[in-house]
Amino acid sequence: MEHRIPALFLLLLLAGPPAARPAPPTCYSRMLGLSREITGDFQLLQAAEPAKACVRYLPRLYLDIHNHCVLAQLRDFVASPQCWKVAQVDSLKDKVRKLYTIMNSFCRRDLVFLSDDCSALEYPTPVTTSPPDRQS
Repeated sequence: MEHRIPALFLLLLLAGPPAARPAPPTCYSRMLGLSREITGDFQLLQAAEPAKACVRYLPRLYLDIHNHCVLAQLRDFVASPQCWKVAQVDSLKDKVRKLYTIMNSFCRRDLVFLSDDCSALEYPTPVTTSPPDRQS
């Protein structure tokens, strides 16, 4: 019996500390992740459903959670009558509604808007990945 206790202790020691649970998402990380998910889903919807005329008439969904105008953009998208009863659009509208609720209720105190430029959401500037040209 004396050998079992050290063996059990050794086994626990070799197993290491218990796995730490990841920290729960913060309001900011949840808003950022959901906005990226919505943007990706919207782009996939536009690419997959070009034949559906209603998809072409949906309001634009370029989401910048740091722009105060995004709240109106989210409301407009959910309220748009286009594509009524199209499953993919209904699912997207549910996610948009969830993001609006998170931003306007649960995480309202954590939200910091850096801009209120509504035209930046309508006509976003393209993101370039190449460095600017250096002129000699």
